[in-house]
Amino acid sequence: MKLSLVAAMLLLLSTARAKEEDMGTVVAIHLGTTYPCVGVFKNGRVEIIANDQGNRIMPSYVAFTPEGECLISDAAKNQLTSNPENTVFDAKRLIGRRWHDPSVQQDIEFLLFKVVEKKTKSYIQIDVGGRQTKTFAPKEISAMVLIKMKENAEAYLGKKVTHAVDAGTIADLNVMRIINKPTAAAIAYGLDKREGEKNILVFDLGGGTFDVSLLTIDNGVFKVVVTNGDTHLGGKDFDQHVMEHFIKLYKKKTGKDVGKDNRAVQKLWRKVEKAKRSFYEGEDFSETLTQAKFEELNWICSKKCWKVLEDSDLKKSDIDETVLVGGFTQIPKIQQLVKEFFNGKEPHRGISPYEDVAYGAAVQVGVLSGDQDTGDLVLLDICPLTPGIETVGGVMTKLIPRNTVVPTKKSQIFSTAFDNQPTVTIKVYEGEQPLTKDNHLLGTFDLTGIPPAPCGVPQIEVTFEMDVNGILRVTAEDKGTRNKNKITITNDQNHLTPEDIERMVNDAEKFAEEDKKLKECTDTRNELESYAYSLKNQIGDKEKLGGKLSSEDKETMEKTVEEKTEWLEKLAILKSG
Repeated sequence: MKLSLVAAMLLLLSTARAKEEDMGTVVAIHLGTTYPCVGVFKNGRVEIIANDQGNRIMPSYVAFTPEGECLISDAAKNQLTSNPENTVFDAKRLIGRRWHDPSVQQDIEFLLFKVVEKKTKSYIQIDVGGRQTKTFAPKEISAMVLIKMKENAEAYLGKKVTHAVDAGTIADLNVMRIINKPTAAAIAYGLDKREGEKNILVFDLGGGTFDVSLLTIDNGVFKVVVTNGDTHLGGKDFDQHVMEHFIKLYKKKTGKDVGKDNRAVQKLWRKVEKAKRSFYEGEDFSETLTQAKFEELNWICSKKCWKVLEDSDLKKSDIDETVLVGGFTQIPKIQQLVKEFFNGKEPHRGISPYEDVAYGAAVQVGVLSGDQDTGDLVLLDICPLTPGIETVGGVMTKLIPRNTVVPTKKSQIFSTAFDNQPTVTIKVYEGEQPLTKDNHLLGTFDLTGIPPAPCGVPQIEVTFEMDVNGILRVTAEDKGTRNKNKITITNDQNHLTPEDIERMVNDAEKFAEEDKKLKECTDTRNELESYAYSLKNQIGDKEKLGGKLSSEDKETMEKTVEEKTEWLEKLAILKSG
């Protein structure tokens, strides 16, 4: 559930499915947006596995040649100049994104391959050779990269590697655990070995995403306290800014728009990336251009850091350690920003920022394998938004509060809204608002076969169970008949982006008073409706209240109940209209 969800995926993979007590060799994969990396815990230490080109990180590129050959990683990137329209990169930024998402439309302007709409989602369309065009889901492209990484691991280990979730399923891999990037980075630097409770801030600025996370570590127990981020702020976004600048500059000087020439854009992109890398090494690169861009970056990064501190009720002085993750943190200006923000505290940066996540994950798989050299580690993640269900009147009934440590399980008893109701519809939402119309729908399912009974009599138990990987399982059971139904909601299935999460949390705070009044009004109406139906049932029960009333009193009460139920029905019609 990280946080950045798919964007922060770490896959801990098993090479053997056989016996539970013998997991075989376990490898860790950091499926990065631009440069994935795979590691293994072997002979008491972490080893980062190099690919067939001898590189410890591999570019996330997939290409199809005119002859129909599929190239992956270095081979795909090397032929980008001659085949830009059929070379796919940054596919992970499109996973789970809807076609009309502004970030998708912004990315499309600079992508050299074709992105199309399919069932409201973003898909990739390329020529696979032999004059054949094929459409791929973004996760299928990521799966191809994953397959290549699996092959590299198998070549290194000399044995098979098996299964993972979503894109990993296509790659025939078996996920043992998904852990978040900040925890993995903290493990990589051995911060779990420090004595006493420590507050660790992890600053992660990679090729495609930006996250700031706060962890507490105490005697090997890691807990993610809060996270904040932007799934569309990374090295690629700053490349785009630089490219926009030069495209406009060239058009102003020559009158030609090179932005419409894929080969020219590709060449410019490579030059920009090369210049950016030289800047990592301290060389001067277009200072008049980058100064304004870095000031913009400083403002955004500082804002995210402050938000994390506010959510955790901590001060800058409470942070014991800072960790830099992601290739873009190699830029001296970024390192200076983090250092100055935390009053001169030097951030950890001894391990390659491209490898530290896979490195820490490999230590964790050592723990899962029972390796004695890793010590004891316990990883505790959190639920970033409150999940709940819709009840009468569109009220959001919350079951697992935001920032609850996972895994967790919560149950609550509900009932029917009207007499002889045979079916209840369970609508699962996430968000902080008191009404479901302002929250995000995750999924819907029906519980059928409820025996005829007065309103409020059936006992429907709804259970929310969220595992360590952020996968939510919702079950509804009729306690009388033991009839049940359920739904499983995974991390990439209709979940919100970190930006949406931040917006919803902010909106909840901003409109708290107004929403409170609306909820109170709805609750009052629900109470009146419930009381009216209850009273109606009691009047009709001759063995109880109905048998004790005179005919005149019974008629008066029935008339009053009927008036109130009619008024409630009219009110419901007005609200729906």
